[in-house]
Amino acid sequence: MQHLSWIKWGKTSCLTAALMMSGALIVPAQAQGDNPGASELLPTEIDEQPLRLPTKDPKILNPDPKILDVPTASQDVTIDPDLDQAITLEQALELAKRNNRDLQVVELQVRQSKAALAEAKAAELPTISAQASLNRTDSATSRIINEQQVEAQVEGIEDQIQQLQAQLPGANAAQTAILNQTIQGLQTQIQTIRDQPPLFPSVSNLFNTSVQLNYDVFTSGQRSASIRAAESALKAAEKSLETQLQQLRLDVSNDYYDMQQADELVQIAKAAVKNAEETLDNTRALEQAGLGTRFDVLRSEVQLANQQQQLSQAQSQQLTARRQLAQRLSLNPKATLSAADPVKIAGLWPMSLTNTIAKAQQNRSELGEILDQRQIAQQNERLVKGSFGPQVSVAASGNFAVDLDDLTDAFGYSLGGQVTKLLFDGGATKANARQQALGAKIAETQFANFKNLVRFQVEQNYFTLQSSFKNIATNECAVIQAEQSLELARLRSKAGIGTQLEVSNAETELTRTRSNRLQAIIDYNRALIALERFVGHRQQQARVGEVPSPGEKLCNQA
Repeated sequence: MQHLSWIKWGKTSCLTAALMMSGALIVPAQAQGDNPGASELLPTEIDEQPLRLPTKDPKILNPDPKILDVPTASQDVTIDPDLDQAITLEQALELAKRNNRDLQVVELQVRQSKAALAEAKAAELPTISAQASLNRTDSATSRIINEQQVEAQVEGIEDQIQQLQAQLPGANAAQTAILNQTIQGLQTQIQTIRDQPPLFPSVSNLFNTSVQLNYDVFTSGQRSASIRAAESALKAAEKSLETQLQQLRLDVSNDYYDMQQADELVQIAKAAVKNAEETLDNTRALEQAGLGTRFDVLRSEVQLANQQQQLSQAQSQQLTARRQLAQRLSLNPKATLSAADPVKIAGLWPMSLTNTIAKAQQNRSELGEILDQRQIAQQNERLVKGSFGPQVSVAASGNFAVDLDDLTDAFGYSLGGQVTKLLFDGGATKANARQQALGAKIAETQFANFKNLVRFQVEQNYFTLQSSFKNIATNECAVIQAEQSLELARLRSKAGIGTQLEVSNAETELTRTRSNRLQAIIDYNRALIALERFVGHRQQQARVGEVPSPGEKLCNQA
């Protein structure tokens, strides 16, 4: 197994190595500027396994755009070998920005807030509405009235006819002729009355159009407060999007480091199994030569079984870490990932602790979001208080109607204004305004509390960064020493002056130190990316170059 590489500038003194091991060189970047040798012993990477080349086209990992579809067969979620891709951390971050569902939800919420602001600003303009109608009416009431009028007229004429007919028996021929002629004329009149159009038509066809305009001239500050509250809500949504982007970068980076760590732990476990197998072979050879015991063989077999179990667990964690990152990136359900980047220090933090704290409290989008929530509460308070003030509105409308039966038309209009004032509501408005004022106070308290949290987050990860930096150097030397210890234990066992217990212990220590070295680098990178997250934006970091491996003498001197 190859080891950590280190930068070596010219001649490295014993004093420099000792300072490195003691942690005296764990300083911010500006301090390193005064001491160029501060990075002389900076570890860069672990080369435990051959890394796969990163994919050239990450877009093939994108999910199906039909997000509402669900798989209908096992083939829909079976891993496709063509989609088993290695990606770098930068590629993972790009995929996350493009595909992460939580980020997409926040982006949609920003668009919602923009629409809400446009709705609030629309109150500055009048509302205009138009209406058109075409009506055909067949009135039963008009029919009844018309029939009643016809029947009344007919009854009056029939009474006259009966009177004339009553005169016929006593009339002479001339009078009879006149009476018959009169009766006939009245009967004709009855028929004419029944046939003539009704006096009040029951059917009407009317076309009517109207336009209305309404405008709130004065709202006691409600309109302006509503607009300012919507503007603050949009700013808060935009800051929430910025926060989500920063948190997504942190989560994706941590998932990627989990995947790197899982890959390396598998390699460490495989090396431990290989060592255990070699030890078992040596123990069996010693037993056959009469220099060892059956007890030593059994102990070696148990040690091998334990290491094989550790390997199985590491492989399970490796699969879980890969699926976790795939889930975070919202990838194609048939895709799986592996790490293309080697495990190495991601860079140096360029600021001191105090500068980092100050920068974090200046840049954190969450603090700005809390201030926007405070502004929203203040504007809502003004909005509620405005409902108790006078409200002035004006309205105008015009109406045009056409009777389609006789094509007569007419135009009309109306103008008006209204003033309303709430006089008493039982104290509801005042209580509501008080709630909003307290909401602003709550936001101020949350701001102060979160500012303290920001400092703690920075300090916690800064201290972790420093301690992890020290641990990297310490564990690098520990790995070298553990390898030497295992080699000596095997030589002692072969020579018959050592025991199998010494070999087993040496193997265990080697596995532990390799894991500790890996954990130190991963912890360092986690702390570094967390500092970027908690400061609020990505820093320009000092990058590490290609460097040779340290000598065994360096660890002994340190």
